[in-house]
Amino acid sequence: MTFGSLHVLDLAIIAAYLLAVLYLGRRAAHGASTEEGFFLAGRKLGKLYQFFLNFGNATEPQGAVSTASFVYQQGAPGSWLSFQTVFMNPYFWFMNVWFRRVRLTTLSDLFEDRFASRGLSFFYAAFQILVACVFLGFGNVTAYKIASSLVVKPEAEWSTADRSAIEGHRELKALERRQARGELAPAERPRLDALRDRDSRGELSSHVTVLNDLVFYAVFTLVVGTYIVMGGMAAAAVNEGLQSVLIIVFSVLLIPAGLHAIGGWSELARKVPERMFDLFGAGAAEQFSVVGLAAILLVSVVQNAGLSHNMGICGSARDEFAARTGVSGTYLKRLMIILWAFAGLIAVALFGPGGLSDPDAAWGAMSNRLLGPGLIGLMLAGVLAGTMSTLAAKALAISSLFVRNVYRQIWPGLGPERGVFYARCTIVAVLILGTASAWLMRDFFSIMNLVLTVNLPFGAAVLLAFFWRRLTAAAVWWCVILTTLVVLVIPWTASHVPGLRDHPGLTRMTSAAGAAAPAPVYYNRVVRERPGDSGSPLVAAPGLNRLNLECWLLSRVGMDVDVLSRTQRVTLQFFFDGIFPFVVLLAASLLTRPTDPRRVAEFYGKMKTPVGATPELEAAALEATRSDPARFDHTKLWPRSNWEFCRWDRVDTIGFLVCSALSAAIVLLFVGLLRWAAP
Repeated sequence: MTFGSLHVLDLAIIAAYLLAVLYLGRRAAHGASTEEGFFLAGRKLGKLYQFFLNFGNATEPQGAVSTASFVYQQGAPGSWLSFQTVFMNPYFWFMNVWFRRVRLTTLSDLFEDRFASRGLSFFYAAFQILVACVFLGFGNVTAYKIASSLVVKPEAEWSTADRSAIEGHRELKALERRQARGELAPAERPRLDALRDRDSRGELSSHVTVLNDLVFYAVFTLVVGTYIVMGGMAAAAVNEGLQSVLIIVFSVLLIPAGLHAIGGWSELARKVPERMFDLFGAGAAEQFSVVGLAAILLVSVVQNAGLSHNMGICGSARDEFAARTGVSGTYLKRLMIILWAFAGLIAVALFGPGGLSDPDAAWGAMSNRLLGPGLIGLMLAGVLAGTMSTLAAKALAISSLFVRNVYRQIWPGLGPERGVFYARCTIVAVLILGTASAWLMRDFFSIMNLVLTVNLPFGAAVLLAFFWRRLTAAAVWWCVILTTLVVLVIPWTASHVPGLRDHPGLTRMTSAAGAAAPAPVYYNRVVRERPGDSGSPLVAAPGLNRLNLECWLLSRVGMDVDVLSRTQRVTLQFFFDGIFPFVVLLAASLLTRPTDPRRVAEFYGKMKTPVGATPELEAAALEATRSDPARFDHTKLWPRSNWEFCRWDRVDTIGFLVCSALSAAIVLLFVGLLRWAAP
């Protein structure tokens, strides 16, 4: 009565969850007959639904798996890659309001409303529909990677190829540990190089799963597509309640089971090295330096502003205070990160430092060892819930972009009911494309890099559109074109271009001071042109493989990037990517003709007009602003400048202070728990 390592009880729990999701989607379908009802739930979602929407969209299972993996390797400092987002919460207190006050349905509408540019609106929509394949594919492959580590094939059923892949992976990790300790014999070096080459080609694995990736993607897509097609944003919001509970269960489940297995809370101090409890320690400085985290935070903030689902989530709020209080959902996510970090520390106590050949499999290894029938099913249901909650909002945003900003520009006579029909068709199409892209994704580091940078050109444009009156449509075009070329097109296609994929200057390896092994300078991965031949030239590895064009450009102006570690080069790349779009926007705007002043004044007048408590008050407030667009200009921080930052009112100030205090309290809670657990 098993499927791989899954018991029939686990399968029953997963089936029950999927049926519950479909039932809730069906219940929410009655209010999804109009476009505003389908895309924005009629702008009627209160604080509780905003809490669930923000929590579900901020919390993805991959965050749990990666945090536990990094903490297992580096100790508590390894959690900073995820935990640094705790500092973004005060920012969301303000930005959620701006996405609600703009009073639009899609982010594409913003470019038409702000610049009177239907071309920019159309291009943003088309760009985001393509980008959706990356985000949806990333969500699919994340869910599959976690689920596959829980549904493993027993060793007795391994094929010869399975055994070769696993034993090769174990041998590779053992040789790398010996190399790090300085114990690797010269005669073993060719074997290590050969195994690394096989690993770069995707030929090694830490486990064998019985879960077929295509079948998993098909079922996953079918369930998400069905409940969103039926109920739209209302279905997503209702399901977020159930999914949020399962995400919490997913995050908590390993803690009591793990503590029981190691002998209790006090055993953490005995079995885990003391340095691993220091959140601000230097043990992980090479991988998670303060500068590196600042670069990632910069890129995260910029690209976040350009995400297409921001308008759907914040715009569906009943009022701007409901939109603002959605930030509380992201605070719950920060608490989940603390749980994920402790799961990583428990893994250290359970398996010993370096005891796992593949640290990325720490979450799956703990689940298989600690959880019995039924609990594994709950864990898998949590994985599915966390991923579905994120994909649902993205799929809805893409469908609204297609209907309102692509289809209607070509066929403007499209009616509201027909618009909802085409939106549902679009959801099905983008989910299928996301499944196809997931099947092509292999290199997880490359996927993360792509997800962090793909929205940068429009993220920078949206931020400046909200806050700088002088920004022009021509500057946005220049930013989109140049940033897309420099950050996306050239870096991600170079490995497929003859003359670039095998250019010695681009494929060379170097060893930074203190590095355990040479690393590629510019490409993420390089392999030997002829497998097994250590004398053959290096070429960019096939598949998703990024060229660090940013570091190459900086090397052309005199920077010695060869002396930097791989992590430092990635940090440099992220700083370049986060700053470059703003340089283009500012310079191009000052060199091009300003947007119609009357349109700009009306846009910023609307942005300063608070959302009315009732439809009547809202209509009256907007009419007063149309008559006098400058009626709130006295609230500007710099009244005679083109910058639209406003002085804080009482709600702004109290909210910011509360958010900052909560962020500090969560950091102190984390530190306190670590000190309590430490020797």
